[in-house]
Amino acid sequence: MDILSMTAEERRAKLQREAAEKGIDDAYVSLLVDSFYDRVRADPELAPIFNGVIGGNWDVHLAKMKDFWASVAYHAGRYSGRPVPAHVKLDGVTPRHFQRWLGLFRATLEDTAPTPAAVDHFMERAERIAQSLQFAMFGLDGTPNRSC
Repeated sequence: MDILSMTAEERRAKLQREAAEKGIDDAYVSLLVDSFYDRVRADPELAPIFNGVIGGNWDVHLAKMKDFWASVAYHAGRYSGRPVPAHVKLDGVTPRHFQRWLGLFRATLEDTAPTPAAVDHFMERAERIAQSLQFAMFGLDGTPNRSC
């Protein structure tokens, strides 16, 4: 069946099957998010940014990120936040921070992913998200954008 002729539920089921074939499920997303943010909290460049925004609410943030990545990875449909406004308001973030974030994310995937295909699956999406957020934050000319 062609994906364009599928119902939304059929598309979601197909994407979930494909993710499961790569070893991607709620248990892996939970491991990925917990492992990754352990690294972020230990990173000398990223930790101050995240701690400045999240403070003592890491449990809430981690739960939100698990819903986000489950929704990104296999359309779990549990995330309903607005990432662009949340990122645009951050002070002191530069494109270099996004590269550092992506590097830590890739390293975490390479250390924890159940299959090489899972690494590719997540990195494709993470790079696209980072690019979108950077465009929203810095535009084409690199000037911070605070209007979102």
